[in-house]
Amino acid sequence: MTIRNISYILSIILLCSCGPEAAIRKADKFYALGEYYDAAAYYRKAYTSTSPRDRELRGQRAKRMADCYERINHTQRAIAAYNNVIRYNQADSATHLHLGRLLLRDGKYAAAEKAFTTALDSLPNNILVINGLRSAQMAPELRERGSLYTVRREALFNSRRAEYSPMLWGPNSEQLYFTSTRKEAKGDEYSGITGMKNADIFVVNKDDNGRWQRPEVIDSELNTDLDEGAIAFSPDGQTMYLTQCPVDATSPRFAQIMTARRSDAAWSKASPLTITRDTLSCYAHPAVSPDGMWLYFVSDMPGGQGGLDIWRAQLTGRGSSNDSGLGFIENLGADINTPGDEMFPTFRPNGDLYFSSDGHPGMGGLDIFIATPDSLNGRYIITHPGYPLNSNGDDHGMTFRGLANEGYFSTNRGDPRGWDHIYSFYCPEIIQTLQGWVYERDGYELPEALVYVVGTDGTNQRITPRGDGSFTMQLQPEVEYVMLATCKGYLNCRQQIIVPKVEESTQYTLQFPLANITAPVLIENIHYDFDRATLRPESESALDSLVALLNDNPHVTIELAAHTDNRGRDIYNLDLSQRRAESVVNYLIEHGIAPERLTPKGYGEESPKVIRRRQASQYDFLTVGQQLTEAFIDSLTEEQQEICHQLNRRTEFSVLQTTFNLPSDFTQPEPEPDEELDEPDAVPVGDDDFWLP
Repeated sequence: MTIRNISYILSIILLCSCGPEAAIRKADKFYALGEYYDAAAYYRKAYTSTSPRDRELRGQRAKRMADCYERINHTQRAIAAYNNVIRYNQADSATHLHLGRLLLRDGKYAAAEKAFTTALDSLPNNILVINGLRSAQMAPELRERGSLYTVRREALFNSRRAEYSPMLWGPNSEQLYFTSTRKEAKGDEYSGITGMKNADIFVVNKDDNGRWQRPEVIDSELNTDLDEGAIAFSPDGQTMYLTQCPVDATSPRFAQIMTARRSDAAWSKASPLTITRDTLSCYAHPAVSPDGMWLYFVSDMPGGQGGLDIWRAQLTGRGSSNDSGLGFIENLGADINTPGDEMFPTFRPNGDLYFSSDGHPGMGGLDIFIATPDSLNGRYIITHPGYPLNSNGDDHGMTFRGLANEGYFSTNRGDPRGWDHIYSFYCPEIIQTLQGWVYERDGYELPEALVYVVGTDGTNQRITPRGDGSFTMQLQPEVEYVMLATCKGYLNCRQQIIVPKVEESTQYTLQFPLANITAPVLIENIHYDFDRATLRPESESALDSLVALLNDNPHVTIELAAHTDNRGRDIYNLDLSQRRAESVVNYLIEHGIAPERLTPKGYGEESPKVIRRRQASQYDFLTVGQQLTEAFIDSLTEEQQEICHQLNRRTEFSVLQTTFNLPSDFTQPEPEPDEELDEPDAVPVGDDDFWLP
């Protein structure tokens, strides 16, 4: 017999052997600790041990029992208990409110309407009563009307216990994380709060064919014997924010937000994130805005609208997870928050905020709502996506697969125990998306870059690329976008796109190659007439791109360097390369670039190519850092020698100065993190104390 079974049997013996007064004392103790499952068991013992003739005492104990059942989602037991409160004449002004909300959750809309109507007599101005009555009246119509959403229970992800808050991870959504109380969770103890095992975080991976595998518990220090809950990821996917409930046998436990870092495809041990110094409030359900500038979370701390509210804290270090990485904190206000509970914030990549609430008019329990910022008045427009995404149960914890309106969520609909399970959802939409890639010219991805986007529809946002340098964003039809990619130590790169109106979903691709300001940058596809310095027509596209780059970075001066291979006379190669460099400079001047920003330099064969990562990945006989000298080339096969000669014949530019035409005492003040960009050229580059317009 296991320790768990022994503990269970002992608890049953203790429960059966104590009288009603002793049961009440134990129940009150568990209730004070927030262990509502255990408290409910003892309140039930006290209730059943109280004579029906003692109507007042029996009704009071029914009320305590109902409160506990309501908190742990034992809806039908809570309804029965509240009905007993009314039967024994112990109802107060809130009893019918609670009963109405439970009847909504149970899908009994006519009975809920009656309960809210009764509650309205004593609570005429109570928002929860007013919105509850509206919910009872409109829910049948919402269910009848339906919507474009389709939902499906995902058997592969679910167990006989609870699963909730799924969250997709990776550039191609190749992993799905969620929280579960299934038997594989760590520890043998059962929670006095829920009656289930403490939850752990599980992960599901896709195989090479894109099929989901079976869920596995994360076998690292990320999971503990404590309750690990809802999670979220930073935009680059390298930081996890999660909810954890600590254990204290002498006082209530308040949820806290933790952070973990990803390293070598594994998650580190989580560490606490201090949001405020208030130790008597809970902090849970983290979400990070798509621009990485805000951490959204749920809390009952003072200053809210009542119940659990959604707040946000400024992330001042692009997602820093220490105390100094958080700025000021604000409540999202009465558009979103109500006297009820607002929970489980999450973002669709297009910037829409999704959250769950039992305070707004809906279908019962927690309903999913969409908050869209209204640029005209700075408020939120709240919409209800309808049935079947929402139900009379608790619906929450959404995650999106890319920019499409599809993904996963959790709901306890149809589960008599009130346990959550994972469902998929899909809603057909015509969506135009952009897949962007930020990378080093002649190099690899730059995940530490930022992309600033300005659109003619008022769009003004900052995007943080993922770990592979990619990003996606939703585009609106008939809007022109200007995008500027920046990265510390690199020149800016600007791209523009005008989005047409289409009749089917379309994806566009834009490349953002950033030029390194500390290393030579290859200008690809520059071609000259044989043995001459005359530029061939097919070179114009590459040179026009260089013109655009210099226009995007007007405070930069460059050296244009032309190189030859080691064949031919040294003096001839030097002269030919100089004339070729001057040809490129002349082209740039003819296209509006100031001559004083350009220095032509021919190196002939005296500066052989130094291999970088991209060439090393293309040619297995080359290594990073290898210089293509004459001696090295002579040691190769004839085919390999020709490749090296081609690499040596190149035109490059190097940044000489980054303060051209700037005052000598100019310094750029540090911008506020939430400062809006009036123009797409107001973008910082990190290596210097100025802005590159």
